[in-house]
Amino acid sequence: MPELPEVETTVRGLERVLQGRRIARVEARRPDLRRALPVDLGQRLTGARVVGLRRRAKYGLVDTDRGDTLVFHLGMSGKWRIDPSHIEKHDHFIIETEEGHRLALNDARRFGSLDLIATAELDNWPAMKTLGPEPLDLDARELKKRLAGRTAAIKLLLLDQRIAAGLGNIYVCEALFRAGIHPKRPGGSISLERLLRLVEAIREVLDEAIAAGGSTLRDFASPDGELGYFPKSFAVYDREGQACLCGGTVKRVVQGGRSTFYCSKCQR
Repeated sequence: MPELPEVETTVRGLERVLQGRRIARVEARRPDLRRALPVDLGQRLTGARVVGLRRRAKYGLVDTDRGDTLVFHLGMSGKWRIDPSHIEKHDHFIIETEEGHRLALNDARRFGSLDLIATAELDNWPAMKTLGPEPLDLDARELKKRLAGRTAAIKLLLLDQRIAAGLGNIYVCEALFRAGIHPKRPGGSISLERLLRLVEAIREVLDEAIAAGGSTLRDFASPDGELGYFPKSFAVYDREGQACLCGGTVKRVVQGGRSTFYCSKCQR
């Protein structure tokens, strides 16, 4: 599914055609995605000007001059298409700007979502209220406090959105590998020195993925249709049985219903 770098890539792509533009028309081609769309979505967006685009965790945020924020989540395979030559079956929501741009939210599995929230109330919206700090803003000492006394595996704790908002399975595997931390190690047992390395590894792997356009697994595409290439740089993810750079072998275990890839020689 699209992870934080894919969402960041999407937001940056949308910014090029939406920032400062007025919305001339919207069309909801079905009443729901993962859940029902707001019934007043068209009324509140039509005629509004986009004043900002940003990301929070795995949510994309489109702010308007009417004090509303369109919140989108790409679910498992969602993507925005910019100026498509034709509208496809799974283009479920359309935005047209006065300048002539057309954007289509395509979501074949319909696991994504669209919400329209008053911007001033966004921090108290249930989906946002419990989110922890952004992974790119993590502080190792604060993380140490959050993990204190926790016996759960560090891999599972990093996927807890209350601890780090937006980290997903792929990039947690890669960051733990770079930091040399075993994914099953209890979170509360990790030293500050090792957490400093982990925080730096998280920043590095996310920055590299964003620069590369996201991991582009399966159906994901950036808004302009250009696929990223970061999968070629994965050190452990989806490489079970293959050789690690250290000479060890990449292994796979299941944690919390998700595959974890790691090197038992490198990661302790």
